[in-house]
Amino acid sequence: MNAAEVLRFALRGLAANKMRSALTMLGILIGVAAVILLVAVGEGSSQQIQQNIQRLGANSLTVTPSTSGGGGGPGGGFARGFGGGGGGGGGGTQAGRQNTGPRTQAKDLTVDDARALADPANAPSVKSVSPVVTAQSQTATYEGASHSISQLVGTYPSYFEASNKPVVKGAYFYNDDVLAARKVVVIGQTVAENLFGTVDPLGKQITVSGVPFTVVGVLKEAGSSGFQDADDVAIAPLPAVQQSLTGFGPLGQILVQAKSAEAVDAAQTEVTEVLNQRHGITGSASADYRILNQATLQETVSAATGTFTVLLGAVAAISLLVGGIGITNIMLVTVTERTREIGIRKAIGAPKGAILGQFLAEATMLSLVGGLLGVLIAVIGAQFTIAGVQPVIVPTSIALALGVSVAIGLFFGSYPANRAAGLRPIEALRFE
Repeated sequence: MNAAEVLRFALRGLAANKMRSALTMLGILIGVAAVILLVAVGEGSSQQIQQNIQRLGANSLTVTPSTSGGGGGPGGGFARGFGGGGGGGGGGTQAGRQNTGPRTQAKDLTVDDARALADPANAPSVKSVSPVVTAQSQTATYEGASHSISQLVGTYPSYFEASNKPVVKGAYFYNDDVLAARKVVVIGQTVAENLFGTVDPLGKQITVSGVPFTVVGVLKEAGSSGFQDADDVAIAPLPAVQQSLTGFGPLGQILVQAKSAEAVDAAQTEVTEVLNQRHGITGSASADYRILNQATLQETVSAATGTFTVLLGAVAAISLLVGGIGITNIMLVTVTERTREIGIRKAIGAPKGAILGQFLAEATMLSLVGGLLGVLIAVIGAQFTIAGVQPVIVPTSIALALGVSVAIGLFFGSYPANRAAGLRPIEALRFE
């Protein structure tokens, strides 16, 4: 009996119980689709997080006050997590090396700290330094329209390049605007749409918490980051925001841009040395600031999300195992039902290999067809957003899931097939 005849008998056997065969394939289908889709969700989530981190650029460092007194040494602690849009990446919980030494009197971050970091003699690897203050939830109005701006940022012009916030309309403000404390502002797309609609906002005057600001530019759309709208932001000169809204208190953060991605580590060391000297951090004393290294954070997040994706795939693979057990169960039932048929075929000369091949072919075809349908369902499902994440199909997951499904058919079908092939003709013919 050749291979074509074996496949023909296998197809005839599967067609004899269409519903049973369909339900068995359904188990494999669900398993394959789940593996591919969950891996796609993990990959999509990973890419989304990476994009959020890259908004600040790969060569930027964010210095924030540390209320717990950790982070800082030359090796650099860094904050896990990242802020949204206008905040420029502040916030998050501290990670990395914790210093448990004696604590010093905490000092605030100041504009003088920023000036010291911007001095090439102190930090030759630093390209620009942007002191930042943030006023949360400021109400802006324009000719009857009102909008609560999530973040109003006061900073220097260098902030736009360091935080990767290009202007799509108009221009940035300039150093002269900072020196003169001019009340000019660059707004995000969400602010522009809510206050101006279809009206061109350039040159228009808006009122922010009772203070007039003139719009000089509109930021390029950045999109949402989870629950944070990165476009719901306004950026103005630091002195203007301090005079009108926040007062001349400490800075919320200092955004430091290294000269290149390769110089980030050197820049971080220089920033640490300058701040340690200015804040009186000596010996094993805990630093009163922390440094967020975008490149290090990106590597850490990549490793974490990669592990997360593997775990998702492993959990989904359990359903493939259940589907394989279902194949074993169904094939055992099939062998029992067709015992007399097997006996007759062996009595008229069918070799053991033909019987074995037929039942193995049936099991493999069930898993193969189920796997192919699972791939189709997964590809269709990946076109939709799942839990706020746009899935990204990983080609290797398709090949792996399909290959495993066929291997499962062979593995779990081998026992029933061997049992069928091992039946003695006389016993099979006596079976009722």
